[in-house]
Amino acid sequence: MTAERTEVPYAAQDGILRRQSARESAARTYARALPIVPVRARGLTIEGADGRRYLDCLSGAGTLALGHNHPVVLEAIRDVLDSGAPLHVLDLATPVKDAFITELFRTLPPGLADHARVQFCGPAGTDAVEAALKLVRTATGRSGILAFTGAYHGMTAGALEASGGATDVRVTRLPYPQDYRCPFGIGGEYGAELAARWTESVLDDAKSGVPRPAGMILEPVQGEGGVHPAPDAWLRRMRQITEARSIPLIADEVQTGVGRTGRFWAVEHSGAVPDVMVLSKAIGGSLPLAVVVYHEDLDVWRPGAHAGTFRGNQLAMAAGAATLAYVRENNLAERAAALGTRMMAQLRSLAAEFPCIGDVRGRGLMIGVELVDPEAEPEPALPNEELAGPEAAGPRPAAPDLAAAVQRECLRRGLIVELGGRHASVVRLLPPLTISDEQATAVLDRLADAVAAVAHRPARP
Repeated sequence: MTAERTEVPYAAQDGILRRQSARESAARTYARALPIVPVRARGLTIEGADGRRYLDCLSGAGTLALGHNHPVVLEAIRDVLDSGAPLHVLDLATPVKDAFITELFRTLPPGLADHARVQFCGPAGTDAVEAALKLVRTATGRSGILAFTGAYHGMTAGALEASGGATDVRVTRLPYPQDYRCPFGIGGEYGAELAARWTESVLDDAKSGVPRPAGMILEPVQGEGGVHPAPDAWLRRMRQITEARSIPLIADEVQTGVGRTGRFWAVEHSGAVPDVMVLSKAIGGSLPLAVVVYHEDLDVWRPGAHAGTFRGNQLAMAAGAATLAYVRENNLAERAAALGTRMMAQLRSLAAEFPCIGDVRGRGLMIGVELVDPEAEPEPALPNEELAGPEAAGPRPAAPDLAAAVQRECLRRGLIVELGGRHASVVRLLPPLTISDEQATAVLDRLADAVAAVAHRPARP
């Protein structure tokens, strides 16, 4: 980026932030932790109104697969604007829409692409989740939904129910396998096997209180829940369990899709083919767009059964088609896999140096660093030496205050990161797939400096 002066005077930043605080709702989130005023951006870099430059590893919560203002995205948008094409056409067919769907189908898992239908809904991922839940309920005539602890599927009513943010008898929550804080205290393959058996028991026990559901929804990698990749074998088991019981499987690929995890779609790591895929974020090339892709056997909706005014955004479809094609043609998923592996290896070396880092995990360029209290006693180990070993110890308690401090120190050093996890104790990295090796090194250096600054502070009395 050049050192050109921004259109907003640097001294105006404080005034803009004060007016935002006075005018906007208390629900604002990122603005509280990241008190900056972006005025220009390109690739990984954001320039603030104060003249400072930041490396953006938030990427619009994973929306910016190609980073900010990528040339192919800008060109696609300009082409539509210059063509005189209508920008808003509800769900009418257009050349732009046809090109987007064609490119999307080119990327889908073959087992789904050959029998797929597409439903455009409202422009946010949560709208697509609502549409998917409505679809499987309509197709099966059943109402219950299976979801998982730690899930995040959006902020509308049905999505919140599936995420555990609301109480509703239609949603049954199941254990999601993870190694570091395994719900069974075991982790690994055995912990995942217990999670699968629990699911089978809930479905097959006539006295479980859970009637056969309309569908199961899961994230191949839980993002907001703390960056927990689903074990491939477990995901295949979920596919087998649901298929054997005629329960549609919904894969929420809103954040994991478009190369983020090292495959174009995260379900491809396991080879499991879902009945429904929920897509948003990166598929719009930085603009609002959401899509439900599902097997044609579920296409039982009557005309108008699920609609939405803003489901024909031509600019988003053009930007999305350009993004999908660029990721595919430039093998950015493979690049994410290789670079993510190297970055996590370096972060694990950092964890060996600083006890406040409890765990490093992720897949591709979807990385989480969990902060823990280094002075607290570890949680009790599983009392079974055969499974856990005689000297095994559980993880230390989560440290959300430390994580927030690391986020602040990162910002001071010009690095934007997100927090997630059940206790907001996981520092999350979601860089664009176009990040260079040199930029990745800069990101890790700044994060390491931030962790060191927090770790060396004297403990509070």
